[in-house]
This record gives sequence, C-alpha cells and structure tokens, in this order.
Amino acid sequence: MNLELIVESLKLRVRYGAKNLKREVTGGFVGDLLSDVIANSQEGNVWITRQIHQNIIAVASLKEIAGIVLVQGSEPAAETLARAEQEGIPLLVSDLPGFEVAGRIYKMLNP
Repeated sequence: MNLELIVESLKLRVRYGAKNLKREVTGGFVGDLLSDVIANSQEGNVWITRQIHQNIIAVASLKEIAGIVLVQGSEPAAETLARAEQEGIPLLVSDLPGFEVAGRIYKMLNP
C-alpha cells in the first residue's frame, strides 16, 4: 500500500510531499518520544505523532520513514515544512486523534 491510498482514505491534508505519495508503507509507528521512534520504528513505516518541530523530519529521514501524519489538527511549524522539503519527507495532517488514525491505517494494512 502507498501513502496516496492512506491520504485519500483518511482525507489527510498534504502539507508537503504531494510528489512523494507513491512511497510504499510497510507498517506504522505511533509515538511522540523521538528516542522511541529512533529505537523502534522501521523503514517504510508511517509515523503518527503530535510533534510539530523540525526534529521530526530529521528522525524520519534517519529511519527512512515513508511519511509523517500529524494528528488532532496539529500544524507543522514553518521550520518543519522547510526541513521536510529539504529531506523529501511527506508531511500530512489529520483532525482525527492518533488512536483512530492508527486503527484505520492498521485495518488498511491488515485487511
């Protein structure tokens, strides 16, 4: 499954990375603690978080995350958008709570 299908299904708003939505999603990771994401996420995961600062892009790039979903209507900081553009990391926004986003993506990946 790719990010584009997730964006369409969950009606996510693309803040950056519309050209990178063909990235394959192999799983997901939910968390706000950056050290936890570094230790436990996998390449190809979609990362679900409320964090909006630019360090999320550095972590996503390091771990080769497919894309980041900001939940509960959290909007990325200006520096975060600039960094996403530099690193080519799709940055998506949902008004839904993280629990619901994670559940819906899980169902899509595990029908």
